[in-house]
Amino acid sequence: MPPVTVPCPVTAPVPAESCPPVGGTPSHPPGVPWDEARTRAHRAARPAAAQHVPLSGAHGLTLARDLLTLAPHPAFDTAAMDGFAVAGPPPWSVRGTARAGTPWPGVLGEGECVRIATGALVPPGAGAVVPLEVATVAGGHVSGPALFEGRHIRRTGEDAAAGACLAPAGTRIGPAPVGLAAAAGHDTLPVRPRPRVAVLVTGDELDHAGVPGPGRVRDALGPFLPGLVAQLGGETIALRHVPDHPSGRLAREVHGCDEADVLVVTGSTSVGSTDRLRCLLAGSEARMVVDTVACRPGHPMLLAELPTGQHLVGLPGNPYAALVAARTLLGPLLAGLSGRALPRLPRVPVHGDTRTTAGHTRLVPVSWTDDGCRIAAGHGAAFLRGAAVGDALAALGPYWTDGSPAPLLLPGA
Repeated sequence: MPPVTVPCPVTAPVPAESCPPVGGTPSHPPGVPWDEARTRAHRAARPAAAQHVPLSGAHGLTLARDLLTLAPHPAFDTAAMDGFAVAGPPPWSVRGTARAGTPWPGVLGEGECVRIATGALVPPGAGAVVPLEVATVAGGHVSGPALFEGRHIRRTGEDAAAGACLAPAGTRIGPAPVGLAAAAGHDTLPVRPRPRVAVLVTGDELDHAGVPGPGRVRDALGPFLPGLVAQLGGETIALRHVPDHPSGRLAREVHGCDEADVLVVTGSTSVGSTDRLRCLLAGSEARMVVDTVACRPGHPMLLAELPTGQHLVGLPGNPYAALVAARTLLGPLLAGLSGRALPRLPRVPVHGDTRTTAGHTRLVPVSWTDDGCRIAAGHGAAFLRGAAVGDALAALGPYWTDGSPAPLLLPGA
C-alpha cells in the first residue's frame, strides 16, 4: 500500500529562531560501535499493545503471544498415503472405504482392511497403511508387504500435543504461520501493530521529477524509503519534503507529527550550515540514544527519543549512506517496537577488495556466490547501484581481509 502523502498536523508553532545558528558547532564524535548501535536502537523500543486480527490480516505482523494448539495435531490417526488400512499380516479382505471427511464406521479385525484416502481417519484396529502402488487387489482381497506397526499413519498429536507452543511470541507472521494457525483451529491471532512512520526528506536542492538540472539533485530517498520501511516491518503514514529554509520549517514538521511512532528525517544530520537536526533535538530536550556511529558510510546517523515518547531517526542525505543508516538504526528500532528479537546476523565469507578504516565498520553490498558472497561495485555514499543488485549488506570490521567471514544484513533484518 503506498504511503499517504499528507501534511503532518501542526500542533504548535515553532519559531525559526528555536534552532539557533550553527556557527561553531563541534565536529562529530567518534561514534558508537556499529553492533552496539544496533543493540541500543532495539533496546530503546517499547512494543505496542497487542490486538487481535483475523488470519487474513496478520501477514507481516508479529505474534504478541505464543501460538498454542487448541487440540492435538493431528486430532486423530490419519492416513499419510492413499492405499489400504490393514489389520494383521496379509492377505486382507476388503471391508469398505474410508475417505477424507467420511470415516469408515467399523472396527477392523485380523486379516481385514479398508480402502483409505490420504488424510482420512484410520479406523480402529488398523496397524498400518499399505500404499496403492505396492498393493495387489484380486477378488475382494488385498496382498502386499507386511509393514511395521504405524507405517504411513500420522498418529494423534504426532506434530503437537494439546497446548503445545507452535510458534513463540515475537515471530514475524508469514504464510506458514498463518496456515499453521488455521490448521490448529485459530480464527484470529494476537499481534503487535506495524509501527507508524513519518518520513521527512529535507533539502532545497532536490527535484522530484525528471532529470535534475545543473546544481540540482533528483530525490532518491522519498521514493525508496516507504518500501524499505515496509520491508523492515513498519508502515509509512506520511511522506513530506521539507526545505532547508526557512530554518524553522523542520522544527514545525517534527513537532507536528504526533500521529507517528517514528519520525525519519533525511539529511540535516551533519554539521553544515543547513544541518539543523541536532540543535533542534537539543532545544526539544530530546534524549539522544545514538549520536553518530563508527561506520562508513552513514557516520552522522542518529537516534533520539522525543519528550512525546516518539523516536526520531536521522539519516544522512546521501542515498547509500541513508540506506546503511536505516538498516543500522531504523530496522532494529522497528523490530523492537513490533516485539521481535534483534535479528542475529549470519557470518559468511566475503570476497572482494575495499578499503577498511581503523575503528570503523564498513558496510558494503554483496551478491551470493558458490563460496560465500562478493562485494558489488558501486557503493559510494551517494550511489545505490551496488545495493540495487546486491543480495545483502556485509559489515566489514577494520581487520577484515579478502575471503574472511563477516556478518550479513539480510533483507528485512
